[in-house]
Amino acid sequence: MAKILVTGGAGYIGSHMVLMLLEKKHDVFVLDNLSNSSKNAVLGGNLIIADLADSTFLEQLFAANSFDAVMHFAGYIQVGESVISPKKYYQNNLCNTLNLVNILLKYNIKKFIFSSSAAVYGEPKYTPIDINHPKNPLNPYGQSKLMVEKVLKDYDKAYDFKSVSLRYFNASGADPLTRIGECHNPESHLIPLVLQAASGRKPSVNIFGNDYPTKDGTCIRDYIHVVDLCSAHLLALEKILSGGESAAYNLGNGQGFSVLEVIKTAEKVTKKTIPIVQSQRRAGDPAVLVADSSLIMASLSWQPKYTDLATIIEHAWKWEIKNHKK
Repeated sequence: MAKILVTGGAGYIGSHMVLMLLEKKHDVFVLDNLSNSSKNAVLGGNLIIADLADSTFLEQLFAANSFDAVMHFAGYIQVGESVISPKKYYQNNLCNTLNLVNILLKYNIKKFIFSSSAAVYGEPKYTPIDINHPKNPLNPYGQSKLMVEKVLKDYDKAYDFKSVSLRYFNASGADPLTRIGECHNPESHLIPLVLQAASGRKPSVNIFGNDYPTKDGTCIRDYIHVVDLCSAHLLALEKILSGGESAAYNLGNGQGFSVLEVIKTAEKVTKKTIPIVQSQRRAGDPAVLVADSSLIMASLSWQPKYTDLATIIEHAWKWEIKNHKK
């Protein structure tokens, strides 16, 4: 059993990670400012409501607790918002992370799991995207994630600070037992938006562009179940706790589904007709984003369990109707 601090542990991915850590009998502390999350998503452990910008509080926290590792999920995630409000993203995703990492160094805590993003790659030059693909972020969100990765690499060389950066593609689904699920405000992810249209919470779902060079003209994305995402984090945590070296990995399903395929699959799962509204392309939306996750599979023996799109949508639908159905 290890003593683990999970920042952003009341959020979508963080709360699923906390649940998995608790099931593995770890001693879990959750730090979250609840700015875009709910304490109801934290199903155990020790919840601390605080902000990573508060250096005085962090000093007190680490002076009073000896953590074995920190898992860092406390980042803003809205790509469009990052373009409009880059200050917000650099302050939280970069400066607050630096604030945290520097205090970890002071208290000799050198095991760190970082929630990164496929946004570090930018416009893909080829697919599937492997770990060596050129990194050229298109927005401040992706830039902030890449900057932290560079800091972590330098800190490893200088201070022996061990970290694993996990570059997510499209996190999706919900706890199969519907204890927790996805709940962003505002929601920007395709699957929950589609299911909100199915449940009647939204009148329709937008399709942004139908003239991409894909089989049906809509964008193709790689959807990875949140439980599979967390199982990869757990393996990464075990790796560095046992003395492993720093690393970065892609986390995806390894297969792509188009927007229309997601909608059609959702209609089968929900047995509802989902109204669609055809809209113009959004700037910066690549036609295809699919992950090559072979490195983490080979290095940590990770295998996604929920690779079927219908299963991912079914878990998300159960969460939607449990919490939001009219």
